[in-house]
Amino acid sequence: MTVSNVAYHHPTPLETRFEALSLPAMFERTMRANPDAPFLHFLGRTYTYRAIFADAQRFAAGLQAMGIAKGDRVGLFLPNVPIYAAAYYGAMMAGAVVVNFSPLYSVEELSWQVGDSGTKVLVTLDVPELYKTAKKVLDGSALETLVVGGLADMLPWYKGIALKLLKRSQIADVAYGAAVKSWAAMMPDRPSTPVAVTPDDLALLQYTGGTTGRPKGAMLGHDQLSVNAQQVAAINPFGNAAAEVFMGALPFFHVFANTALLNHACVTGASIAMVPRFETKQVLETIQKYRCTGFPGVPTMFQAMLDHPDLAKTDLSSLKVCISGGAPMPGPVHEKFEAVTGVRVCEGYGLTESAGVVSANPYEGTRKRGTIGQLVPGTEVILLDKEDPSRLAPEGEPGELAVHGPQVMRGYWNHPEADADSFVERDGKRYLRTGDVARVDADGFLEIVDRIKDMIAVGGFKVFPSVVEDVILNHPAVKEALVIGVPEEYRGEVPRAYVTLQEGATATGEELASWLNAKIGKHERVDEVVIRDSLPKTMIGKLDRKTLRAEVL
Repeated sequence: MTVSNVAYHHPTPLETRFEALSLPAMFERTMRANPDAPFLHFLGRTYTYRAIFADAQRFAAGLQAMGIAKGDRVGLFLPNVPIYAAAYYGAMMAGAVVVNFSPLYSVEELSWQVGDSGTKVLVTLDVPELYKTAKKVLDGSALETLVVGGLADMLPWYKGIALKLLKRSQIADVAYGAAVKSWAAMMPDRPSTPVAVTPDDLALLQYTGGTTGRPKGAMLGHDQLSVNAQQVAAINPFGNAAAEVFMGALPFFHVFANTALLNHACVTGASIAMVPRFETKQVLETIQKYRCTGFPGVPTMFQAMLDHPDLAKTDLSSLKVCISGGAPMPGPVHEKFEAVTGVRVCEGYGLTESAGVVSANPYEGTRKRGTIGQLVPGTEVILLDKEDPSRLAPEGEPGELAVHGPQVMRGYWNHPEADADSFVERDGKRYLRTGDVARVDADGFLEIVDRIKDMIAVGGFKVFPSVVEDVILNHPAVKEALVIGVPEEYRGEVPRAYVTLQEGATATGEELASWLNAKIGKHERVDEVVIRDSLPKTMIGKLDRKTLRAEVL
């Protein structure tokens, strides 16, 4: 089944095709059109397009001076700070491939992905938690250079001085040297040597779970990222796109924010009022101060705003629309947020493998709560038979959603065997299998009704059960382990571990949970470890998550 011959409610025709650009070229085009327009607002300081572009050029020159060549990988281990944008576009100006790393990663997770991607340079911040993790990875991996930005240097002068003088404990004691360089040292007072970067070049490795196993790097080209940014811009019905001010609470390292915030703003000339991390009071103050017009977020953010006492006294009149993605939006939260704030919330859908966005509900006019809306322009989908993906789902029946479009990834980094399972060819087109089961209604609105993948959606972040299982199996008392997602009101789902113990072991569930949670990322932490006499297995003896889920949920 395909989506066609229905009324299309986005303002740009579904069949629209977009110009593939390199991200540096996209950035330069926008900068030259209005160089002194605001790009980033950060805790009271505003950075123009001209300023971030110049910093990106200098960072590219710094990378070139240390020998970074086209195709080398440069990692970003950063929260939402201004140097993220300069490092992101600057690495690409040097011809490098950016690798995004979550600031929530443990040493083990970061080290593994640095090794898998072949990252040579890692950019981080002089925040103690981030620096300590990054320094341990530098000391224990093939990573060559750590670049450390100073948070105080990015703030308004008075806030920077206050941080340095009054809050020294919040600044890491950085051991600068040959392998650890300051951000300032990476910024020579000269532009970079031009590198021929084309839309066909690889731009970003974004790690994801794919269909099974350890996270894999989705290979996203300049063309996929630049086109997806244009696709998102094309569903804005409000007129002057450059006048938009986006609330930047989503973390830039996440593919949703990378497209819907950073690249979206960059292609249109809009600005982003950014915060280092989501903190409800600060977000409300930022929306009001900068008169934000759009707010891409995950459901937990909107729930947190509803729960905050300052919501009632915050002026949200500038907000035209909120876009919810990353996880299903609970119906009661959706309805209450709109009723309390008067701001429309539109659910959308995307994947790392699709550069961020596949569909969204229209910002004006017809929309349907509980659906993921209609496709963004230039995108096609089919529904595959859930049991046999070589066939289409029966007409009118749900099926596995498969996506074809210019935003779909090239494949997985160093995992050609995973590509074979992730794509299906049909009528000469290559479709990405999403692992999500969907239905399409008579009006062309898509609804996700189930999922094939085992990934757990925790407040917009994806948790891979096998990764958590691998960690807990290192405990000497644990014999077997299965991790599944269980419903949780605030985050949608949380991981829970079910284990059997080695003969004679006496560990408690509380002890195991404490041990495990200290070794994994914050978003991966389990709410409890349940000790059982046995875990369900398939006929061939494989541990069976599906049966466990049916038993306990």
